[in-house]
Amino acid sequence: MSSQTVLFALSVLLIFHASQAVFTQSAGVKGVLMCGDKPLANTKVKLYDDDTGPDLDDLLAEGTTDSLGQFLLSGHTSEVMTIDPKLNIYHDCDDGIKPCQRRVTFHVPKSFVSSGENPKTFFNIGTINMQIEFESESRDCLHRK
Repeated sequence: MSSQTVLFALSVLLIFHASQAVFTQSAGVKGVLMCGDKPLANTKVKLYDDDTGPDLDDLLAEGTTDSLGQFLLSGHTSEVMTIDPKLNIYHDCDDGIKPCQRRVTFHVPKSFVSSGENPKTFFNIGTINMQIEFESESRDCLHRK
């Protein structure tokens, strides 16, 4: 093999590895959850990187709402592509005696994804009345308080 061929092969290999580089990204979300006119206190909230295919979603952060229904979550992960943050809320507002919990998912816009371990801005979902029956809502028996 000529030295030019070896140099070319090494250049291609270096470009391939550079394109596969992962970089740390972060996201944050905040808001207030209500059940009618009462704060939805002590409610489980989780921030994920929504992955497709056989790759499981990456848990970025989790917590619970405070006595006023407020929450603030932020987290980070390393990925090749831009992360797809989503917020899952697990609650029992207006749920009667049904088994498990209601799970509602909100997708965080990509414009709120930051490079590095700390988000530069937080996506504010505002104040949400969780009595609403969301079309995409499901039931979850695994994420109890």
